[in-house]
Amino acid sequence: MDKKLLSSGLASMGIESSEQIEDTFEKYMKLLLLWNGKMNLTAITDEREIIAKHFLDSATCLAIDGVSQAERLVDVGTGAGFPGIPLRILSRKGEWLLADSLGKRVGFLREAIESLGLDGISAVHSRAEDLGRDKRLRETFDVAVSRAVANLAVLSEYCLPLVSVGGIFIAMKGPKADEELENAKRAIEILGGKVRERVSAKNPYLESRHEIIVVEKVRKTPKQYPRRPGTPSKNPILQGESK
Repeated sequence: MDKKLLSSGLASMGIESSEQIEDTFEKYMKLLLLWNGKMNLTAITDEREIIAKHFLDSATCLAIDGVSQAERLVDVGTGAGFPGIPLRILSRKGEWLLADSLGKRVGFLREAIESLGLDGISAVHSRAEDLGRDKRLRETFDVAVSRAVANLAVLSEYCLPLVSVGGIFIAMKGPKADEELENAKRAIEILGGKVRERVSAKNPYLESRHEIIVVEKVRKTPKQYPRRPGTPSKNPILQGESK
């Protein structure tokens, strides 16, 4: 792995690196590519692209106030661990949870957590709708983050029920963020959120524009949300829906 590419990229984003951090990312990449030979974890297999499109893209979340200080963070639909594992490598604080609906991916995540020596982070096999209805987890997280999982209206129903009042939900979005945000305004309101800010992700190795939408949880989510598994994606809360 090109450690200089990683460290230079992090430095340009104002993130301090170290030999331990770079070694951990290298182990993560090797494990990702090894498992990718057995199951589809990522379509990106070029090492430089993994650094740019997975590691550094995940790290852009650290520009959001509250992420590095989060005592409880949940990564919803984490897939191969993005952005949760890179964020944990760079910020080792609190109790974090990685959630994914595919059991095989969770097997990879658990091996990665153990192999990388990451404390205070665990992986769970669950659909987001079930997580949000779990009384032990509902409205207990300071931060919920998700990357490339669903459109914002659907994603809000997955994530906001997990966030405590005063916490934040972070959606990592691409160039269609404007359209998604417009369509999700009603869902965000119904679910107890309010858009706090939009941040342009600063990744030195990517030309395409990425947006980070930050939603603050301003009141409790109504008890009927999230709806049953599969319902949010099939029938998202859109502008015309009533409370």
